[in-house]
Amino acid sequence: MKFKLTPLEKKWILYDVGNSAFAMLTATILPIYFNYLAKKAGLSSVDYLAYWGYAVSICTLLIAIMGPILGAIADVKDLKKKLFELCLLLGVFGCAMIGFVPSWFFFLIVFILTNTGYSASLIFYDAMLTDVTEPKRMDTVSSQGFAWGYIGSCVPFTIGLAFVLFASKSGISLQKAMTIAFVITAFWWLLTTLPLLKAYQQRYYVEKTEKMVSSSMRRLKTTIKNVCRNKKVFTFLLAYFFYIDGVFTVIDMATAYGQALGLDSSGLLLALLVTQIVAFPSVLILNELAKKISSTTIITICIIAYLGISLYAYTMKTQLDFWILAIAVGMFQGTIQALSRSYFGKIIPAEKSGEYFGLYDIFGKGASILGTIIVSLVSQLTGNLNLSVSALSILFLIGLFLFRKAVRLNQKNSECGQTTNV
Repeated sequence: MKFKLTPLEKKWILYDVGNSAFAMLTATILPIYFNYLAKKAGLSSVDYLAYWGYAVSICTLLIAIMGPILGAIADVKDLKKKLFELCLLLGVFGCAMIGFVPSWFFFLIVFILTNTGYSASLIFYDAMLTDVTEPKRMDTVSSQGFAWGYIGSCVPFTIGLAFVLFASKSGISLQKAMTIAFVITAFWWLLTTLPLLKAYQQRYYVEKTEKMVSSSMRRLKTTIKNVCRNKKVFTFLLAYFFYIDGVFTVIDMATAYGQALGLDSSGLLLALLVTQIVAFPSVLILNELAKKISSTTIITICIIAYLGISLYAYTMKTQLDFWILAIAVGMFQGTIQALSRSYFGKIIPAEKSGEYFGLYDIFGKGASILGTIIVSLVSQLTGNLNLSVSALSILFLIGLFLFRKAVRLNQKNSECGQTTNV
């Protein structure tokens, strides 16, 4: 029987289409624009890569600190949607305004605020998964979100890319062309979110109390204790901490890395556009394989693939090498995120999805500060850009070991007759 999405599931997926446009912008045009501002100010390529990495690290550190608290508060009745809207508006407004900042330093400040709003919105968006669908449908719905997000993000990106590539021929300055691209992306992001904002209702929640914040903090403290006691969940989160850290670092630093190596900007952008196109069928195909084998096997394959990608980066010198790396990333980046998200969504209590996904974000994108710091420090200490990216292989090795341990714990629980949702 063909899988059919419900209207609410489709509207939830549309936000992936919208926010992925900003994620694409962050991975492509934003680093190039920052490089343009940095060169004007006389910064070296090594400092450019390092400062971009530090900015991304600050964003993720802020989310790591705020994520669980915001998630716990969002579980209170009617608050998940309101907090989601607040973070959405911060991200959209910042995205529209970032091109009007002429200084590289103030650009990074606006970028940090914008990226923090974007990342915080994903905490509530991921937590909405338990409200918009059922556990048995989560793998497919989550994968569909990433798949259509990749294709949808290509629409504003392609329009913005056209302005950037043909700026000189049309008489528009590079700065104005990129500003137009940022505004188009912000509009697309907001437009694709409106259906979800109109339709979403929080199905699972905890009741409001007079001391809402203190009550949420107590619930969060209890949740943390429960997670630490549950070896299967805790080991998975620890594994996720390492392998997704490497994944997000590759995504966040790819264009900055290529720019620092002196590769052609147009070629880099086109290669990353191909990454999005390759990612669409790859997510859907690997999701179908997950149904026949298991999601844990597919996640394992994805981690091993990323280990190979990080090692391959050590030999990268030419535009062709970057294209090969971009296509390889496209084959696995959506699937590893989609199946990890749905795996976690099935093993947590639905009424506490906000606080659990707040913790999930710490172990995930909020914790990716480690990878960007590794790249930034290794590049500055050694002056070897290729070595700085290959150093991420240690994250994938540790993540692979811990993830397989989490799978064994899950299997052991099943053999002992304990219930499992995965």
